[in-house]
Amino acid sequence: MRRIIAAIGMSLLLSACGLNAEETASKAEEAVDTESAEKTEAPEESDTPQENEEEPGDEQEDTSNKKEVETEDKLYEVNKNDSSLDALKEGMDEQKVLITIDDAPDAHSVEMAEFLSKQSIPAIFFVNGHFLQSEEGRKDLKKIADMGFEIGNHTMNHVDVSELSRQELEEEIGELNDIIEKITGEPPSFFRAPFGINSDASKAFLEEEEMTWMNWTYGYDWEAEYQNAEDLADIMVHTELLRSGANLLMHDREWTKEALPDIVDGFKEKGYGFIDPDHIVQNNH
Repeated sequence: MRRIIAAIGMSLLLSACGLNAEETASKAEEAVDTESAEKTEAPEESDTPQENEEEPGDEQEDTSNKKEVETEDKLYEVNKNDSSLDALKEGMDEQKVLITIDDAPDAHSVEMAEFLSKQSIPAIFFVNGHFLQSEEGRKDLKKIADMGFEIGNHTMNHVDVSELSRQELEEEIGELNDIIEKITGEPPSFFRAPFGINSDASKAFLEEEEMTWMNWTYGYDWEAEYQNAEDLADIMVHTELLRSGANLLMHDREWTKEALPDIVDGFKEKGYGFIDPDHIVQNNH
C-alpha cells in the first residue's frame, strides 16, 4: 500500500519540496503574507524558621534559572528569512551544516539513517503521515528514531498548509504529531511545510504546538538533471549557496541515498561539520 501511495504522489513530491530559499520566498509572498534552571537545591533544615522562608522574588529567580538551563546547550537558531542556522555565540565553530531528509520513511530512509548513524552525523528526518499507515512504515520510523535522529513533521498528506482551515491544520499537523509521539515516544519539535509555504494561521498553530518551523537553504535532488548520484553529490558540495549554517534539503530517493556518502565526504573535505538538531533553539519564530 505504501509503495502505491508513493508512486501516485511521486511527481508531486519531487516538485513539492524542491524550491531553494530564494524561490520559496517568492512563492510564499504570492500565496500568503509572511508573519508579520536548573532547579535550586532545597535549603537545609534550620532551627530558625525565618532562615527557611523564601525571600520576595525567589520564585521569579527560580523560573529564570530553569530557562537558562534549558537554553544553555543551544548553539543555533533558525534564521526566519532563509532557514539557515545562525550561531548564537561569538567565537564558536560555525563551519557546519544541517542535514535534513524529507518524505520519510518511504523506501530509503532507514538505509540513509544507518549510514549517517555509522558516521555519527546527526540529521532531521521530516515525516509524511501517509507513510505511517502500514506496520512496515511505523517500524521504519521507530528504527530511525531509535538510532537517535530527530523526527520532524511534514504533514499527513504533503499538502499546502497555507490553504488549510484550523480544523484541517489539526488533521494534517496535530494528528501527525500524535502518531509520531505514539511510535517514537516523543512529539516532534520541528515542522517543515510542503512547498515551503506557511501562513499566519499555520504559524499560530505551530506556536500552540510549541514547534519550530523551518524551510531550507538549498536542495537539488528533485531536479531531473540531478537525479543521479554523481551530479547530485557534485552540486550539493560545490554550489555557491553552500555556507556555514546552510540548511540542506534532501529527500528519501534512491539517487540521494547513493549520493549521500560522497556528499558527506565532500563536506568533510571542505572543512564542514554537521549541526546537531538538539543544539537548535526551538519555537523561536
